[in-house]
Amino acid sequence: MIGLFDSGVGGLSVLRAIARELPHHSLVYFADQKYCPYGPRSADEIRALSERITRFLAAQSCRVVVVACNTASAAALYPLRASFPDTMIVGMEPAVKPAASATRTGKVAVLATKGTFAGELYTRTRDEFARDVEVLTVYPTDWVERVERGEIDSEETLASVRRVVEPLLDAGVDEIALGCTHYPFLVPLIEVVTQGHATIVDPSDAVARQTARVLAELGLEQDMHKSAIFYTSGDVGSFARVLEKLTDYKHTRVFHSDI
Repeated sequence: MIGLFDSGVGGLSVLRAIARELPHHSLVYFADQKYCPYGPRSADEIRALSERITRFLAAQSCRVVVVACNTASAAALYPLRASFPDTMIVGMEPAVKPAASATRTGKVAVLATKGTFAGELYTRTRDEFARDVEVLTVYPTDWVERVERGEIDSEETLASVRRVVEPLLDAGVDEIALGCTHYPFLVPLIEVVTQGHATIVDPSDAVARQTARVLAELGLEQDMHKSAIFYTSGDVGSFARVLEKLTDYKHTRVFHSDI
């Protein structure tokens, strides 16, 4: 089984990509909505939460765990790999490399949380792959909360997207890298604002391909009785409602767990 976790529903964008890439594997998803959002929390707290969730997923027979959260990856990816040597840990990185490689204007934007920008993963990736381009970093203050509520198509959310994206276009940005797994659910609104003047780089598919490579290396076979199990540390009804809005999983039972 493949385990995934995020502070909330954002990691469902990664689960969606993995389900397309690996349609015959079972998935277990944990949304830590009791502590969502992770962005403002300290790195130590995020590491402790991530370790607890990974231990839970490993106990569900997940040989592979995807940290489907950029903030958790920034704070906890390397410690998780050290603490769980028998579990393959796949993490998220802001898509700086493909954005920097593709830019024609020499200006790219990365949209992420404060926790992601403060992490070693982002700094290392930026310094290695974006030395010759200008990188604008932006922290959209309300996007995570809007996606958590399922507000992905409201006029208020479009106005928020416009406030973030229009100044980037005015500055000459032609590549926008998404550094938070919640943000792909706002891509249709971002495209309304960009009107083709900037490419949106979503790393979800790349993470799905990496997960497929890891499974192949482990020699894990397909599960002919595949399933998808969802847990939340928050409100089950709210998660189930947003799950149905954001994905193709309808009438799916959701379990509550405080681990």
